[in-house]
Amino acid sequence: YLKLRFGGERIRIYLTCLALMLSIFTKISVDLYSGAVFLQQALNWNLYASVIALILLAAFFTVGGGLTAVIWTDFIQTVIMIISAVILMIISFARVGGIEQIRSLFPYAVANTTLHSTTECGIPNENYFSLIRPFDADLPWFGIILGGAIVSVWYWSCDQVIVQRTLAAKNLSHARAGCLVAGLLKFLPLFLMVFPGMVARILFPDEIGCTDPDTCYQVCHSRNGCNDIAYPLLVIRLMPNAIRGLTLACMIAALMSSLTSIFNSSSTIFTIDIWQRFRKNAHDWELMIVGR
Repeated sequence: YLKLRFGGERIRIYLTCLALMLSIFTKISVDLYSGAVFLQQALNWNLYASVIALILLAAFFTVGGGLTAVIWTDFIQTVIMIISAVILMIISFARVGGIEQIRSLFPYAVANTTLHSTTECGIPNENYFSLIRPFDADLPWFGIILGGAIVSVWYWSCDQVIVQRTLAAKNLSHARAGCLVAGLLKFLPLFLMVFPGMVARILFPDEIGCTDPDTCYQVCHSRNGCNDIAYPLLVIRLMPNAIRGLTLACMIAALMSSLTSIFNSSSTIFTIDIWQRFRKNAHDWELMIVGR
């Protein structure tokens, strides 16, 4: 579209390189870090060893089967992920007594090190349970509506991962149905991730809500806080042994699903927009090898 609209190749190459860089420094790096943190907490693995293991496993799925394998893997893993997350959500709500109890207990989920200090760091914000926050808040409602709308339109309409899956649909009806299902699934994170995260803060305030750098390092090997281990801690300490393995598989499945999708879409961008630019007469088998 950009080539037809503005002419030339420079803007296309620029946006191609920008998309690849954003994938590496935002999507892939964040997914690898979150997965490594989870493996570190669940299996006591080294952080860097966990990153390498995730890269190799994601590469195996992506290189071995291409887009078809990635889509089928995503489908199966999504089902496992939702079932496990719903089970953990129910257990979390039952442990604290429901949403109303979460609302009343969360302001008091403060670590002992914070209670006995003069700092306000680690104390929940007074607007913690409100989506409509004032202009002077950390996330004002006006910025969320406008900023979130712009980012959401870009991601759901222009991101290569989304576009690639939409164009891979069997027909237009399937593409529309897939978009609708994806939109409906976006209602779930509030209940499957945000509320359980608040429960983790209520149940384990000294660990999740730590503010002292030395204490945080002892808990999660990070001096910047331990919010990242909230969900893994819930899985390890609340889930029954019988289904804990399913939940662990769910977490790995979510990470693998995201990584394989990004790897596949990034390889497509590189192969079509960069490699084919220098190898204009490249055969299909060459493009397939380069992409994989």
